[in-house]
Amino acid sequence: MRNHVPFRRSGPARLFYTVALCFLFMTSLSAKELRLVSGVPPLHPGHNPLYTEFTKLLPEYSDGALSGRILGTEIATVRNMRAAIRSGLVEVGLFLPAYFPADLPNFNLIGDLSMYGGDPQVTTAAATEYMLTCSDCLAEFSELGAVYTSTHSTDGYRLLAKKSVINPEDLKTMRIRVATPQHSRWVEAMGARPISLAAGEVFEALSQGIIDATIASISDLRVYNLSEVISHATLIDLGTFRSTANHTVKDSVWRKFSEKEREAFFLAAFNSSILATHKWKQMADSSRKLAEESNIPLLNPSPELESQTVRFKEEDLPKAIEQAQESFNISDAKQKIARFQELVEKWDGLLSDVKDDPESILAIYRSEILSGIDLANYGQ
Repeated sequence: MRNHVPFRRSGPARLFYTVALCFLFMTSLSAKELRLVSGVPPLHPGHNPLYTEFTKLLPEYSDGALSGRILGTEIATVRNMRAAIRSGLVEVGLFLPAYFPADLPNFNLIGDLSMYGGDPQVTTAAATEYMLTCSDCLAEFSELGAVYTSTHSTDGYRLLAKKSVINPEDLKTMRIRVATPQHSRWVEAMGARPISLAAGEVFEALSQGIIDATIASISDLRVYNLSEVISHATLIDLGTFRSTANHTVKDSVWRKFSEKEREAFFLAAFNSSILATHKWKQMADSSRKLAEESNIPLLNPSPELESQTVRFKEEDLPKAIEQAQESFNISDAKQKIARFQELVEKWDGLLSDVKDDPESILAIYRSEILSGIDLANYGQ
């Protein structure tokens, strides 16, 4: 039988290959490429920059230990993201709790109050801090096999319609797409009929006459091509949509992260969420120009419509508390809403001079939010 003689390398060569093999071995153990899915179209701020920037920032903050690969809507949409994350098909995804009110009532208690809060960056920060310190909210995510990390807000919601709407009577009998229960109650208070639809279904519903209008950011004229199917936009202040869990992580994936990796993940999530909120404002500005180019009048609401809307918000808060108590058994809904309002006031002060400066906003997130997170135990 032939003797097998091992191939021998010189000392320096042997050392080089040993180090190289160790490096490759350690890289395979430590570097983790996450499966990311935004579930929204490429033009949507929930995709670009929320996920496109996240993939750039994650390896930067984690020193290459974590990275991500964005997969398309053929893998999952926001409608089925809950199941996709729970199964592990998606490891990090954009999750919209508003679609699942029974599963996440505590999260939606704040998210549904979309007509309160003011500036989008303020509501983004207030909602993020609220969620990360709300034990009931985090427990709901845990039940779904998920870990919450971040929120962002849209630009101000308006009324995009197939006819002119200026006065309260113009809304009577209209069929209007809504995104939150509070918007639904406003529509009913105005004598119209609320219709619940996903944002991606609105174009078809408007073009087929199923609905007469939608409550949405004016950015949707561009994001969802609504400039082709509406004729008027009423610039009434209907709040922002912030029922978002931007970079929701599969729990088993999160538990494998080191503390340093968790910190890096939070920083990437916070930064890209701030950028996404800023992008909504930029897109709203460009969409106003698109409206002008498309001969879509930008209407101001009458004083009567504005005053009725303000009165609705004042009278609706007790109803929101009552609904939370009766429908979802949230006995301390009043205190939770009061705390969120306090956070809005806090962040309005903190961000008063830096709302258009993402780097400065992130620095405040570090000191006010990230410093208070127990990274060793969060999400366990």
